Amino acid sequence: MPATTGRIALHVVARALPLAVVLAASAALGQEPGYEPQIGQLGKDVVWVPTPEALVERMLAMAQVGPGDVVFDLGSGDGRMVIAAAKRGARAVGVEYNPDMVALSKRNAERERLPADGARFLQGDIFETDFSSATVVTLYLLPDLNLRLRPKLLDMRPGTRVVSHMFKMQDWDPDETSYLANTPAYLWVVPARVQGTWAFALQGVGTFSIDLEQTFQKLGGIVELGPVRASLRDARLHGDAVSFAFVDGKGVLLELDGRAAGARLEGSFRAGARKGRWTATRTEPRPLAGLQVSSVRIR
Repeated sequence: MPATTGRIALHVVARALPLAVVLAASAALGQEPGYEPQIGQLGKDVVWVPTPEALVERMLAMAQVGPGDVVFDLGSGDGRMVIAAAKRGARAVGVEYNPDMVALSKRNAERERLPADGARFLQGDIFETDFSSATVVTLYLLPDLNLRLRPKLLDMRPGTRVVSHMFKMQDWDPDETSYLANTPAYLWVVPARVQGTWAFALQGVGTFSIDLEQTFQKLGGIVELGPVRASLRDARLHGDAVSFAFVDGKGVLLELDGRAAGARLEGSFRAGARKGRWTATRTEPRPLAGLQVSSVRIR
């Protein structure tokens, strides 16, 4: 089974060490400069199996990695994911427990002559590393490790992209799946937390109480229309973007699009030819499944 191989970029990226310094450090550690990892070698929580270069590129494409992104590869192996992300203009950071692999990754990055803030490699435990600055997180970990990380990933900034080679996140369904031959890669976009009861005010139309029901990025809900309770139509949640529609008590279809910002929602609506703005405040929050470690069952 795999360990992760190399795929991410971070926000604070140190200048790549000169090759002579890396080789001197390797010698001081008693490590041979020509160290070559073996596929299937044991790691801390996994064995090492590299992600094919073509799948590395597809994973970065799925996440639309580019300049301005901060990419973290958790379990970065020989550094290939980090290096590929840096070549796309991202600031990339690899987190790897094996110090020999970290040294190898630095040598690999040095040969590519990447920008000073392009690729950085940290020796450490992925569960003890702060990657909250990431806009993209890449993984090639076993299912139980993905699940252990899931609460932390769901707690990241809405819109953060998470890409995994081979393994899913149990009942958190991916937003996109790609295959290279028969090998899958999965993309998730971290959703905002909008579950709960909200007081909506639509400019020039009126006020409504809407109960939003959220399961990860899947959204539904009920709007109170006097004695009538009606389900929402076409409810969608993508990162912090929310949209849905409902027919009001006068038979008018109201279509709402907006953004979530903590305990507030706001955006624009359309009612036939009429347009306006709306705001909403949460009056009764409810926790989202999957955010607490205790809610994750590892099998």
